Amino acid sequence: MPVKDIRLFGDPVLTTPALEVTVFDKELRQLVADLTTTMQDAPGAGLAAPQIGVSLRVFTYDVDGVVGHLINPSLDLSEELQDGLEGCLSVPDLSFECKRAMHVIAKGMNMYGEPVVISGSELLARCVQHETDHLDGIVFIDRLDPQTRKDAMKAIRESDWFSLDTQVKVSPHPFSPGFM
Repeated sequence: MPVKDIRLFGDPVLTTPALEVTVFDKELRQLVADLTTTMQDAPGAGLAAPQIGVSLRVFTYDVDGVVGHLINPSLDLSEELQDGLEGCLSVPDLSFECKRAMHVIAKGMNMYGEPVVISGSELLARCVQHETDHLDGIVFIDRLDPQTRKDAMKAIRESDWFSLDTQVKVSPHPFSPGFM
C-alpha cells in the first residue's frame, strides 16, 4: 500500500466537511488500507481521509496496539472531561493542551458496510474525537482556549513547514467552551 502525502494546516480540504460514504467497494477498502499505511508510517494514532485529500467520512486509528477504522461515525460523548496534550499529523511537531470528553461511544460502519461500535476512554476517546472533527472540517486548533489558540497560531507561523504562500482559511467553527 502506498504512503500518501499528508495535507498540512492551511489546506482547504481540512476545513471542509467530508461527504458520507454510500458505496462500500474495492476503492473504499483501498482507501482504508492507504490511510492505515500512511498513519503507521507517519507515525500517528489516527488519520482521517481529508488529511490525504479525500473528502469522505473515513478514519483509521492505532491506539495501544489496536488498529481499526470507522466510516460515517456518530459520537456519544461523556460529560466528564480530560485535559491533555494533543497533536496532529497535519500540524507537524506541535502539540497543545486540549480538552476532550473522557469517554466516547462511536457508532459507524466498517469497510464492508457492517455496523461497528467503538467504546473507549482517555487516548482512544481523544483520538476518535480528533479524527471525527477532521471529518467535520474542524482542526484541533479550533478546540483550544483563546490564549492557547493564539500561541498555536504563532507556533504554526514560525514552523519550518508552514508557508506564507499557503492560503489559510479560518475555520467557520467558533471556539465554544461547552462544545461537549
